[in-house]
Amino acid sequence: MTRFDPRDPEFEAKVRRSFNQQSVMQTLGAGLTSVEPGEVVIEMPYRVDFTQQDGFIHGGIVTSILDSACGYAAFSLSSPDTAILTVEYKVNFLDTVKGEFLVARGQVVRSGATVTVCKGDVISYEGSYEKLVATMLMTAMSMPNRPDLV
Repeated sequence: MTRFDPRDPEFEAKVRRSFNQQSVMQTLGAGLTSVEPGEVVIEMPYRVDFTQQDGFIHGGIVTSILDSACGYAAFSLSSPDTAILTVEYKVNFLDTVKGEFLVARGQVVRSGATVTVCKGDVISYEGSYEKLVATMLMTAMSMPNRPDLV
C-alpha cells in the first residue's frame, strides 16, 4: 500500500467521531477496527435479519460497509474542515456472503485536492476459512468549508 501523510494530525479521532455518529453502521452492528492514513477496516457480524431469500447477506449490506470503509479511508486524508462524499462506485460480488463476520478494508489509491480514488474488499470469515466476497472501486469528492457535512 502507498504511504500517505494525513492533512489533519487528528485524523483518527475525526474518523472515529464521524463513524460513531453514523446510524446505519450502528444498525448493522459494524465496528471500526483500524484507522490508518489512507486505510480503514470495518467489521460486521453475520446477522440473519440482513440476509436475502437464500440466507446470504444482502448485497446492499455488503456495499454499505464497503462504501463506508472506502469513504473513511479518504476522510482520513482530508483537511480538518473538509468533508468527503461518495461520487460513484463499482462493486463486483465475487461469492455468496455467509459466515461469522465480514471485514471490509478500504484503501486510498490516489488522494487529490478534489477527487480521491479508493479500492476496497470484503472478506467473509467462518472459523479459519476466509473468502473474498466483494471488491469495490470508489471515487469520492472533497467538500471543503462545509461544516454541515463534517
